[in-house]
Amino acid sequence: MSPSDPILAAPAPSRLQLPPGDWPSLLEGLCARFPRIDRAQWADRFARGRVQDAQGRALAPDQAWQVGLEIVYFREVADEPVIPFAEAIVHQDADLLVADKPHFLPVTPAGGYVRETLLARLVARTGNRDLVPLHRLDRLTAGLVLFSTRPDSRDAYQRLFRERRIEKVYEALAPALPPLAFPLERHTRLVPGEPFFRMTEAPGEPNARTRIEVADSTGPVWRYRLHPVTGRKHQLRVHMAGLGAPILGDDLYPDLLADGPADTPLQLLAKELTFDDPLTGQRRTFTSGLSLHL
Repeated sequence: MSPSDPILAAPAPSRLQLPPGDWPSLLEGLCARFPRIDRAQWADRFARGRVQDAQGRALAPDQAWQVGLEIVYFREVADEPVIPFAEAIVHQDADLLVADKPHFLPVTPAGGYVRETLLARLVARTGNRDLVPLHRLDRLTAGLVLFSTRPDSRDAYQRLFRERRIEKVYEALAPALPPLAFPLERHTRLVPGEPFFRMTEAPGEPNARTRIEVADSTGPVWRYRLHPVTGRKHQLRVHMAGLGAPILGDDLYPDLLADGPADTPLQLLAKELTFDDPLTGQRRTFTSGLSLHL
């Protein structure tokens, strides 16, 4: 199977154990369970063998709905937008792959993106269906993402993140904060806000901590180095906005900009990852080849 094969170019398929229902066929049941996917799209998937049983055998659309049957189907998005920015592989060995993610590219399939994701692109480039991201970046954030390349050593590297034994350094461009003394630490409580996809700082026991340094204080926009000690959703964006210096290009904080320009990159970059390799004990540092520009 070549890297250009459409099945290899997509991430692993989704699995579903058929629940109770009185639908007369697989096609009818799947249309009812997934109303956002139209009937023609399901019919096309069946016609191309993209709905299978657990052994990888193509299923027919008129097959009876069998409660408990495990099926496999491949997510696809009609008219998926092409993201015209390229990823780069910074490092690759038997256990790890480190990639530089451009702005706007999701790490994993979500919403309207399946093929145009970092994971799908890397699977297509390497032919390795065992690739799994060990952490996430927001779609609008650029920089380093660490992937496990094989299941046998995956948990050892996942523990680095669970136990906070990996040092992350981000860069950000944001308005100047001359009244404040740096470095400083922002230590607050982050909770879900409104709408549901935004976070907000709230009273109570702090659960998010970021160390903030100034790398360049020239002009009205400064370059900051951000060291997240914890890894809460949108932590860096909320903390910078809370200081009065929202990151340039941020369409969520401090205010939700529903009509913000879709082609304006968030000026946030995952610049460095440093850790002691759990397999060899070697100190390892990876640095992004990307940079932020006004």
